[in-house]
Amino acid sequence: MANGLSSYDIAKDMKDFEETKAGVKGLVDTGLTKLPRMFVQPADRLSDLAIKNTELRVPVIDFEGFDQDFRHPQIVKEVREACETWGFFQMVNHGVPEKAMDKALEGSRRFHEQPKEDRMDWYSRDYNKKVAYYSSVKPLATKAAVWRDSLGFDFLDGPLDPENIPSVCREAVQEYNKHMNNLGNVLSGLLSEALGLSADYLERREFLKADSLVLHYSPSCPEPKLTLNTSRHTDPSSFTVVLQDKTGGLQVLHEGHWVDVPPIKGTLVANVGDLLQFISNGKFKSVVHRVLAGTAGPRVSAVCFFYPSATERIKPIGPIKEILSGGQPIYREVSVGSYLAYYRANGFEGKSVVPDFELAPTV
Repeated sequence: MANGLSSYDIAKDMKDFEETKAGVKGLVDTGLTKLPRMFVQPADRLSDLAIKNTELRVPVIDFEGFDQDFRHPQIVKEVREACETWGFFQMVNHGVPEKAMDKALEGSRRFHEQPKEDRMDWYSRDYNKKVAYYSSVKPLATKAAVWRDSLGFDFLDGPLDPENIPSVCREAVQEYNKHMNNLGNVLSGLLSEALGLSADYLERREFLKADSLVLHYSPSCPEPKLTLNTSRHTDPSSFTVVLQDKTGGLQVLHEGHWVDVPPIKGTLVANVGDLLQFISNGKFKSVVHRVLAGTAGPRVSAVCFFYPSATERIKPIGPIKEILSGGQPIYREVSVGSYLAYYRANGFEGKSVVPDFELAPTV
């Protein structure tokens, strides 16, 4: 009986927790010293918390001069190698001002640390809401809740009405999203060339749009060895850019080893999403990652998920014919909407669900 949870039905605890609309921060504010049972992860998900490789290093790519002839080919090469071997890399000199990054983190902190009465009005589980505060718990899919609260913004249909953004983080969110859109244009070109395509290929297909921004907040955890801030998963996006504070805890699974992605001031973390693995025919890797819980919190981050545009979402996607070079596609075509629905139902078990869309090998 792993952690004594096999006979435990968390539905009631989950319902009671949701009804408070106060999130994990609300629990911490009560002064609790023991982790509530609904957050205790199954033993098989905790068995390797202390296992990591301290010798391996996630690639760091300097974007300085990306638009200049003498540097551009080298940056494309480094992006290609990182996407093929790691699926993760860190970016420096990426063009996003440190001031805007600091404001985004501070905006997250200000929202999540305001009185719960001010947070509660934003609490929702409605996927169709443009702005929603929620605690990232999906018990039916993950068997346990994770130790994290989130404030999500949906930019799929364009900029949001400023009045629909909480005032404590309004300016920070608007400014940071503007910079993410600019960075998305840069990444579209670099990733296109890294795949051997014309520089405007992904931009023309509107494949990397700054679709959503999520401000995460994980308070200090009373028993961090029993839970996670984010359970192991891959991202269903095209691409993801993460701004993390100095707390740490982000890890990527590389060749069977957990590797820390250390916070470096002024650096952004980039990772390949499932949809990019699809269209690259497996050349670029969407890899499993997680965030450990800790006592040094709160841990604050801002995560931008890039997806195909609204018009592109209704079209089927699959391996790009131009990069197959006469080879066979690995994956069958699927619409973005269908894939996301499948991911929401099956994508929280600690492994990628992209292989579920592989074609049967031809004889």
